[in-house]
Amino acid sequence: MVRVRYGGKNGQSYELVISEDHIVARTVSRKPLMSERPFEVAPISTTARSVLSQFQLVSRFREAGVEVLQAKALHDTALRDDVRSVLNAEPEIEFAGRVLVTLDSQKPVLYTENFFVKFDNDTDVNTHQDLLQQYGLTVKRQLDYARNAYFVSAPEGSGLKVFEIAEHLLQEDAIDLCHPELITQSRQRQAFPSQWHLKPTIVDGKSINGSANVEAAWALSEGEGITIAIVDDGVDLDHEEFRSAGKIVAPRDVTRKTNDPRPRGQDHHGTACAGVACANGNFSASGVAPKAKLMPIRSASALGSQAEADAFVWAARNGADVISCSWGPQDGEWWNPDDPVHQQVVPLPDSTRLAIDFAVTQGRNGKGCVVCFAAGNGNESVDNDGYASYANVIAVAACNELAKRSAYSDFGKAIWCAFPSNDTVDPITPGIWTTDRSGVAGYNPGHETEGDKVGNYTNSFGGTSSACPGVAGVAALILARNPDLRWEQVREILKQSGEKIDPEGGEYDANGRSPLYGFGRVDARRAVERAVPIQETPLKVYKAVQDVPITDLAVASLSLEVPDTAALTSIKVDVDIEHTYIGDLVVTLKPPANMGIAPVLLHDRTGRGTDNIKKTYDEASIPNLASFKGKSPKGTWVFEVADKASRDTGKIRSFTLEISF
Repeated sequence: MVRVRYGGKNGQSYELVISEDHIVARTVSRKPLMSERPFEVAPISTTARSVLSQFQLVSRFREAGVEVLQAKALHDTALRDDVRSVLNAEPEIEFAGRVLVTLDSQKPVLYTENFFVKFDNDTDVNTHQDLLQQYGLTVKRQLDYARNAYFVSAPEGSGLKVFEIAEHLLQEDAIDLCHPELITQSRQRQAFPSQWHLKPTIVDGKSINGSANVEAAWALSEGEGITIAIVDDGVDLDHEEFRSAGKIVAPRDVTRKTNDPRPRGQDHHGTACAGVACANGNFSASGVAPKAKLMPIRSASALGSQAEADAFVWAARNGADVISCSWGPQDGEWWNPDDPVHQQVVPLPDSTRLAIDFAVTQGRNGKGCVVCFAAGNGNESVDNDGYASYANVIAVAACNELAKRSAYSDFGKAIWCAFPSNDTVDPITPGIWTTDRSGVAGYNPGHETEGDKVGNYTNSFGGTSSACPGVAGVAALILARNPDLRWEQVREILKQSGEKIDPEGGEYDANGRSPLYGFGRVDARRAVERAVPIQETPLKVYKAVQDVPITDLAVASLSLEVPDTAALTSIKVDVDIEHTYIGDLVVTLKPPANMGIAPVLLHDRTGRGTDNIKKTYDEASIPNLASFKGKSPKGTWVFEVADKASRDTGKIRSFTLEISF
């Protein structure tokens, strides 16, 4: 048995055991050992092929060239070890090893001899180098989305010792976080006439009224000026619905580290997700936000990989406003209540958690990217899924044409909202009509019964995979209407505007939240209507612009004069501070003495090693700002920044008061 710990020294420990009947193998040529197409398989001896006949393929990690196989005769360690010996003697086999599995569901988990390591924020580079060298670790790259964080590797052949190394490292005073790179197979969550999710319509002669009221929202917003990042298995950049000028921005393949995120092989999922979110609607399929830009990010790496974290950082750094993730841990069999996967708890690795935090704190110039996750298709608790249940994302469930829960849709406390998708029990429609890979390469090989006769569209996309980019599209409509909203304000708008479908079976609590639908099925029109900022007139803006140095263990200040004597009705404070470690800073707004109001604390050493504060504070984020209501703002306002620790410095660039009367 081995353990991995997420969350640092006091974090939760997860146990894994060595499987009795699984093996993992990689070929030199990266060709598969098992395939339905014989010409694709790796060349191995007749003896090796014979012993392999006693195994079946469980999962394949194509980018790593790795396959996980399971003995048909379970719990036979002798067979497992004999087959490993035979395979390791083959010239074409790079290695054949044992496999770790989870205690509850016996799902395979692979380790890579790589680590995520984050040192204490007060340590220096020399300390990092000395400690890593002491443990024989090599830096593959420094991770700039978190302070003092590295992606490192152990010596080749370390094997299971990586867990021992990680546990010892965590006991070092200089280490905050450390865990091996563990990867598992991820699952994909699966206003034209057929697009019933966008508007009431007729499909195959049947009236369908289960939409998210999207077409009605287009009179107010179509997502113009907003960018949606689709993190998935690739997007067909040449599809006719994505070919408009300027539609594609900052494409990236974080697995191969190139700028070509086109799908490969049987990867059709990302193209369908992108279509649900923001297809142009010029030919046969419209996305929820047809005028939004598309940032396709291909991530074919396994769950928990460093590439997974890189996707969020790329999106935030390259201008994404919304990030849609229709993937996560593998689902249990939705129809089988006894499937042990239903009880499997899958943690969110620290490496990915910090990358998501980076996106929601640094994205959109500090207002935060809106991150949406598909809840899952296992008819199980989303609260066991560390990804979709994370507090800084929006977990999306699926509902069907009759405004009821799709039979497979996950449920639980973390569900925030629901969006229309297909169903697997007595469905009225095949599913969601959306973009498919062009021609015969995708889900639809060119049959009109499966979409269009050319093969550019599918009529049967579904799962929470489809629901998630639907909500991402609605978030884009909201932000296009009001770009000043912070990510959590977008989430609040979805909460306030949701339609409480299935009132009898939804189990809504006193706060209006359902374990099946969250705060209800998204209503795009209502959401966009709520996004309009309240215009308070007159509005006066006063800005002080001056580079004031912020030095260690000292207080820097910047002041401005406000001449108005009328009573104000609201106030906002815009802050622009450059600093390499905002966890050192205490930021305070001091009003004129004649107001008789105590200074208001805006920032109190939060954010740890994050760089810079570029943020707007209002009553929603700082309730104490409401104390200024009804007071005259006349006099000298002082903006103070106190640096409470040594080493990191910076400067105040500006601060602005927006005052309404």
